[in-house]
Amino acid sequence: MSSLSSLQVLLVDDNQHMRAIASAILKAAGIRKILEVADGSSALAALRQHPVDIAIVDFNMSPIDGVEFTRMVRNSPESPNAYLPIIMMTGHSEKNRVMEARDAGVTEFIVKPITAKAIFDRIQAVIVRPRPFIKSGNYFGPDRRRSSPPPYIGEQRRHDDDQT
Repeated sequence: MSSLSSLQVLLVDDNQHMRAIASAILKAAGIRKILEVADGSSALAALRQHPVDIAIVDFNMSPIDGVEFTRMVRNSPESPNAYLPIIMMTGHSEKNRVMEARDAGVTEFIVKPITAKAIFDRIQAVIVRPRPFIKSGNYFGPDRRRSSPPPYIGEQRRHDDDQT
């Protein structure tokens, strides 16, 4: 990965120890501009005051959790950057939680306990391989599809089309 020293990262977690661990990992990668806050409400205020390149947010926080923070960043008319890469980190990796975060517009997902490799991989993914953003009736955010289907080859359009 190229030098990350110019990145400004917003780190949002209500657990001070978790913020310290994540911050140490980010600093080890060469990231020097780390803005730490304890909840989604403070994170929204910080976004209005500081240009941020990436947000790393916890799932469970109060009064505004990571999912609601993501929805507000993606959909609020007052959002300073609706295209902000948001990496969600959580100890709860149940499918319904991952889907809830994905459907809110989270860019990447890290399961706790976090590792340096997991954080670096997600940062690299949002920088080197950014997904296109999609706006549909009830969703705005990065393309939720991780892979594209292979190109259509053949006569049938659907698997249940008549063979005749």
